[in-house]
Parts: sequence; C-alpha cells; structure tokens
Amino acid sequence: MLFAFAERADLPAIVDIYNGTISSRMVTADLNPVTAEERLPWFESHTPDRRPIWVAKRGGELLAWASLGDFYGRPAYNGTAELSVYVAEAARGTGVGTRIVQHVFAECPRLRVNTILGFVFAHNAPSIGLLRKLGFEQWGYYPEVAELDGVLRDLAILGIKIESEEKPNESGIGK
Repeated sequence: MLFAFAERADLPAIVDIYNGTISSRMVTADLNPVTAEERLPWFESHTPDRRPIWVAKRGGELLAWASLGDFYGRPAYNGTAELSVYVAEAARGTGVGTRIVQHVFAECPRLRVNTILGFVFAHNAPSIGLLRKLGFEQWGYYPEVAELDGVLRDLAILGIKIESEEKPNESGIGK
C-alpha cells in the first residue's frame, strides 16, 4: 500500500469515497452529495507542509484518505489538528483505516502537531472503535447537536496526544 499526499487528480475519488458515506447518516453531517468542484476550496486549503490530505492507494486505486484540519482557527491551537478519515466501502475492515491513521501519527512531528482530535457521531461504532484501538480517548460529548433525517444525534470528541522526540520551541509546541 502506498501513502502519498493527495493531488488535484485524486479529488474526484476523494469525493466519491466521501459521498459514499453520506446516506449512512453515521459519518458526516452533510445531508446531500457534494461535487469535486464544491470541495475544491477545501482541498486547496490543505497543504503538505501544514495540514495535508493523504491518500492510501493500492495498484493505483484510492482506498482511503485522511486529512488534518485546523482546530478552532486561533494561533494558540496550531499544535492541535482535527483528523478526518474516510475509507472506500470495498476497503472497510481490511486495516487500511488503521494504517492511514498510523501514517498520520508518524507525520505529526514534522507538522508540529502534538494533539489530534476526532469529532465522531456517537452512534458510529466502527470509527469510535478504530480511534480507541489507536489510543484515542473520549475528551468531550455533545448530546443531540445534529439532526439527521429527523433523528437527533450526539457528537463524541476523541483525542490523543502525540509524543515527539523533538524539543518544544518557544511557544511550547513541538518543533
């Protein structure tokens, strides 16, 4: 399996995987499919040197993607990032989700990320199971904050601290 930074040519497959999760009402708060054109600003806001999107490919087929996004948009939170992970339906249960998150962990020191957060619907047992298996703990819980098809859903916040061999810089954030 190959892990790489997402390229513009990967965006249609990224969007296809994302759209494939919408109807389950377990993964995203989007209610309708999105287009690659609509997601282009989101894609372009991610850069390999700060907040990447990674893809996992086998034989040229995109199996999963993961991204780190800014948390709360204030400078004091630069060392904290929000994790998103999406796995193609045919690749679920194969370990690709675990492997791409482990790849993200390995990249965190380079990105100066020391805390990762996952915002997951509380009824999404597979995603919560994946994150817990990788060491995430529940750090927060928002009851009934999303309405999906007339059903109020809870949002769990899971987090993990990333250890780094590097020394903190003056701001206290890993180098």
